[in-house]
Amino acid sequence: MGQGLWRVARNQQLQHQGYTGQSYLSREHGRRIAANNVSNTNHRKNAQGGIDIYHLLKTRKSKEQEGFINLEMLPPELSFTILSYLNATDLCLASCVWQDLANDELLWQGLCKSTWGHCSIYNKNPPLGFSFRKLYMQLDEGSLTFNANPEEGVNYFMSKGILDDSPKEIAKFIFCTRTLNWKKLRIYLDERRDVLDDLVTLHNFRNQFLPNALREFFKHIHAPEERGEYLETLITKFSHRFCACNPDLMRELGLSPDAVYVLCYSLILLSIDLTSPHVKNKMSKREFIRNTRRAAQNISEDFVGHLYDNIYLIGHVAA
Repeated sequence: MGQGLWRVARNQQLQHQGYTGQSYLSREHGRRIAANNVSNTNHRKNAQGGIDIYHLLKTRKSKEQEGFINLEMLPPELSFTILSYLNATDLCLASCVWQDLANDELLWQGLCKSTWGHCSIYNKNPPLGFSFRKLYMQLDEGSLTFNANPEEGVNYFMSKGILDDSPKEIAKFIFCTRTLNWKKLRIYLDERRDVLDDLVTLHNFRNQFLPNALREFFKHIHAPEERGEYLETLITKFSHRFCACNPDLMRELGLSPDAVYVLCYSLILLSIDLTSPHVKNKMSKREFIRNTRRAAQNISEDFVGHLYDNIYLIGHVAA
């Protein structure tokens, strides 16, 4: 009797608080679902050092759906600026997506002139069907041919109308091109002294210190590995050109082309002496001044001392 009254009172209390058996189960079920969601969320956050993988994958998916920027939707000047940073290979790949933009003549003209600064065809009226993209391919093919056989490479350029059959035009092409193999170029210039003469005259050594001018000279016309007639020819031509570019300085210092020739040889020997690991006893400044003034007596001691300091601080003149 007492237990029955207790159950009736308990049921009334639960009904009054809204806890029927069905609602109690539904509430418990809701709590479990919420607890599971919190647990899963915490697990995602704890994974990978606290990064929320779910949001990361979601963001990545949204970016993949957006795709790359379409250059055709940008202003033309901005699109061309972006494509101008590409090399020839990448520009060809870009033409598969943006054909009209990547095949633009201005882009390929810039690539041609940045690699081959001078060609005779630049100053001519373009023939029918001319394109700078096609010209780039021909210039690249001709450079590879030159690096295998210089004479065949020059003949290829001439056959395509890229270069005129003129020593001056060939010299300008060599002077403004950096893709030619220097060893093959040295062989070619040794055989074509007429081209070498025009190439030397393209250098401007005005107001340059002698060792710095010699370095610039040997950047375009590489010195041979051994002493011989070709090296003597190069130094002779350099000496005359240096004096022609600096007449006032030569008059002030009392130097002649022969004296500059002696100084150039002294600088080359000093460069080898100071930079070679095989030379144990390096030449001192006093020894260099004494030896140089013995060969060229009219040169001042201070000037020769500055020459030594330049080699000692900067390095080889023909490296």
